[in-house]
Amino acid sequence: MNIQLRFFASIRETLGTSQESVTLPEQVRTVGDVRHFLITRGGAWAECLAESRTLRMAFNQVMAEPDTLLSEGCEVAFFPPVTGG
Repeated sequence: MNIQLRFFASIRETLGTSQESVTLPEQVRTVGDVRHFLITRGGAWAECLAESRTLRMAFNQVMAEPDTLLSEGCEVAFFPPVTGG
């Protein structure tokens, strides 16, 4: 499955990118699975997306829970709980 990733605020700064297209392995089916998949990249990815960190996630520009199912071509976004303007 191919999806679009978006990163905002401090997450964007830590990762050095605001967006990415990614092809997911078959077992990645939910927004939470995407987070875990990205954590396995290690380094800054593991640090800023760690389970111990509070993050907001969105699916197609709507707030999402970790169990939200993905769909082909969807957008998943990650951002800290408070972002500035």
